[in-house]
Amino acid sequence: MSDQAQSLRQMASSLDKYRLPPRNRQAKIITITSGKGGVGKSNFTLNFALALQSFGRKVLVFDADIGMANIDVLMGANSQYNLLHLLKREKSIDEIIQTGVGGLPYIAGGSGLSELFTLSDNDLNYFAEEVEKMTADMDYILFDTGAGLSKENLKFITSADECLVVTTPEPTSLTDAYALIKVVSGLQKDTVFKIIVNRADNDNEARQVADKIALVAKRFLEIEIPLLGHISDDTHVMQAVKRQVPFMVAFPGCAASRDVLNLAHRFAAMPQIPQSGALSGIKGFMQKWLRRSVH
Repeated sequence: MSDQAQSLRQMASSLDKYRLPPRNRQAKIITITSGKGGVGKSNFTLNFALALQSFGRKVLVFDADIGMANIDVLMGANSQYNLLHLLKREKSIDEIIQTGVGGLPYIAGGSGLSELFTLSDNDLNYFAEEVEKMTADMDYILFDTGAGLSKENLKFITSADECLVVTTPEPTSLTDAYALIKVVSGLQKDTVFKIIVNRADNDNEARQVADKIALVAKRFLEIEIPLLGHISDDTHVMQAVKRQVPFMVAFPGCAASRDVLNLAHRFAAMPQIPQSGALSGIKGFMQKWLRRSVH
């Protein structure tokens, strides 16, 4: 495993043809979501986090998929504590952060996710203070949300700094991805979206898929949605899932790993400048969470 991790670091350093900008001054809150289940969203989140980490970024993964949380399963980890232990004040934020493959820190949501939506203002403020302690030195907090249009998912998405929408080339996946974007855009017009096309045959197919979404979003919603990148339809991905090891670690040289590494480098190289007057980071996330009602 250490040799594979070393291979990943070597690939990351060879990619650094263009020096990345300095680390963020505050953690950027990213939701990773999809219009439908089964598109590889959680697997992407995990490997994307590892790729960002390989570029020296500090990343925390928050498993926010209510009822289907499986980040720990994907890396063969057994989460001793979850969000509920924090919300009940049984454990501190430091104690519920688990360490996964490659030293990746993550928080298992578990049953505590449902509790998060019914907390009193006092308990929410406690939660916010605890999370702020933990994120002071982070570059990114990745919220792996559930799929679809549940009010819980919409709450996470509309409170974050940015939303990465994972889709596949399948027509149903495209339709559901656009439906999600349409609803979120209706709730919050200035939501920043980016598209990730998973299981693409090649770059050309990924661009065609992203262009379809971008075209209708521009025409009917008047918003721009760029393609962040794609992940190849690679048999190594399923092999890694069966082994409960991230494919970035199990097969660092495979097509899917190279794609995610390129995608993460592109993302980390983007200017991390908040919109004028916009709330950002964990403070912004909590302020938007407290004030925003999603029906």
